[in-house]
Amino acid sequence: MSSIDASVASSAPAVPHVSSNESPASPLPALACVVGPTAAGKSALALHLAEERGLAIVSADSRQVYTGFDVGTAKPTREERSRVPHFGIDVVPPTERYSAHRWALDAAHWCHEAARAHTPPIIVGGTGLYIRALVQPLDEVPLLDVEQRAALEPVLGALSLAELQRWCARLDPARAHLGRTQQLRAVETALLAGVRLSDRFAPDRPPVRPVRYLVVDPGPALANRIADRVRLMIANGFVEEIEQLRREVPPDAPAWNASGYGVMRAAVEGTMSLAAATERVIIETRQYAKRQRTWFRHQLPEAQVTWVDPLAADAPNTARAWWDAVAPTSGVHT
Repeated sequence: MSSIDASVASSAPAVPHVSSNESPASPLPALACVVGPTAAGKSALALHLAEERGLAIVSADSRQVYTGFDVGTAKPTREERSRVPHFGIDVVPPTERYSAHRWALDAAHWCHEAARAHTPPIIVGGTGLYIRALVQPLDEVPLLDVEQRAALEPVLGALSLAELQRWCARLDPARAHLGRTQQLRAVETALLAGVRLSDRFAPDRPPVRPVRYLVVDPGPALANRIADRVRLMIANGFVEEIEQLRREVPPDAPAWNASGYGVMRAAVEGTMSLAAATERVIIETRQYAKRQRTWFRHQLPEAQVTWVDPLAADAPNTARAWWDAVAPTSGVHT
């Protein structure tokens, strides 16, 4: 047994099953969610629909919540936000951790606020866990001791991805297939709090409100769309944004975990060429999109899903028909 395996074996707590004692929630109106992999075109399609139908957009993007991280997260421009009310953008500073549980609480408030302003909300984004947290509220993730977490961070941070996966497979196997950031969170929660995050995020929990999904996916064209968008980000100042952020944001801030930022920061710091960094970001983004596709394919009930290719000529009509079918069940009249 390696030292890593021995450490995991000796540190791993018995992980109890977490059950919810909450009483059944009262019926809530349906949620309208426009989802899909990154660079699929969901934001543009949702913006067009929102303008036509007088809607507000609630962003379900775990990267766009951070202030200052704009170009590399494809954050809606100020001009786009002036055309349609947006919520969930620039919510917290880059140094602050922001969880799915917290987003769900905030999103419920934003939806209420939008409805009161007579701009019915639609949820738009690719962070599936955020959307699930709103539709199927999670048990609150335990707070971890700051000092213990700081002591554990260099140990976990030094692990290769393969080593980290081995830790996660021991402590929280249901999350061992996820990305490095999610695996780190699962391992430290199991070690420091004695609970599995996967138990808190159990997918078989019955939803507390109905939901209808418009899944935006261009199919095989997505790979080229991702490459084009990464190169456009660089043309629009991605490198310059990182240079500015390096002067203002600590290197261990949670916002740096946003896709692409770590690689491009290496280019800015001179440890990787810009050309190599660009290709690496494209590859990592495609891998992330693949995970998103898998999540939407397996986690969304088929009967609640409408699929749309944003490149199809009838895509706007499909989006309109989807919203018009959802609106009556949401208590919204257009």
